[in-house]
Amino acid sequence: MNKLFSFKQFTVNQDQCAMKIGTDGVLLGAWTSIKHHPESILDIGTGTGIIALQLAQRSDAEIIDAIEIDDSAFEQAVENFENSPWGDRLFCYHASLEEFTNEIDDNYDLIISNPPFYNDAFQSDDNARNTARFTDSLPFDILLKSVSKLLSSHGVFTVIIPFKEEENFINLAKEHNLFVNTICNVKGTPTSDIKRSLLEFSFTENEVIIEDLVIETTRHQYTDTYIELVKDFYLKM
Repeated sequence: MNKLFSFKQFTVNQDQCAMKIGTDGVLLGAWTSIKHHPESILDIGTGTGIIALQLAQRSDAEIIDAIEIDDSAFEQAVENFENSPWGDRLFCYHASLEEFTNEIDDNYDLIISNPPFYNDAFQSDDNARNTARFTDSLPFDILLKSVSKLLSSHGVFTVIIPFKEEENFINLAKEHNLFVNTICNVKGTPTSDIKRSLLEFSFTENEVIIEDLVIETTRHQYTDTYIELVKDFYLKM
């Protein structure tokens, strides 16, 4: 696996991170709407820092904070932030989400998270990878409880999760007064099953917008919709 991942406007080191850069994170960072012009952004479980970096490129937000609990990933995110063109706007906290939520008084106009989502049936012997990938380390209810405290009254929360978790996650969010506004169902190819759900929430209950996104028509033949979404980041698009 390449330790260095180059995008159009920044480069990401990932040799210290258990979870390398993948489609999910880049997709979420590109799909998330900034039409409400967020002045402050929080990336929960930042890993390499990729999503926070994408939002720094896309937005004029003065504050872009990130949280990372893993020691090595935290150090890597800080390095990637400092080496980016937006180092003055990016800051990473080394803490658990619960610690951060209890200690911070600020609210954020946009909160974004690519949370761990595999259950413990598939855990490996790599503790760092387990922390990055498994819901035990950040249960959805803890995530949503914290988001409901940290999100500004007009703020937006976006997340990417497995499609099979969608209904449960949306119902859980309602318990914290977070209502789904947009759902984007992601499929690898036109004939494959829905793999991921991109979800946007706010404190306002609106009519739900449902979108579909297909990534490829055939192997490495990307759809126009996907290219349009990620072309500002990937070098070859």
